[in-house]
Amino acid sequence: MVKFYDPKNEEELARVEKVLKAEGIEYFLSREPVQGIASLQVLVAEEDLPHANDLIKELKK
Repeated sequence: MVKFYDPKNEEELARVEKVLKAEGIEYFLSREPVQGIASLQVLVAEEDLPHANDLIKELKK
């Protein structure tokens, strides 16, 4: 699994999860400590990364 996305809030995370699920892309959520603050990261399989990135680009349009 590789780092794919760092959502800014729960609403953004929900949108990203919805798109990944709809496309059948498996993902994992990980909390990375950053200067004492837990930062949520979305991880995907390396082979899914290009497709996942394309989906995010479409989501942000």
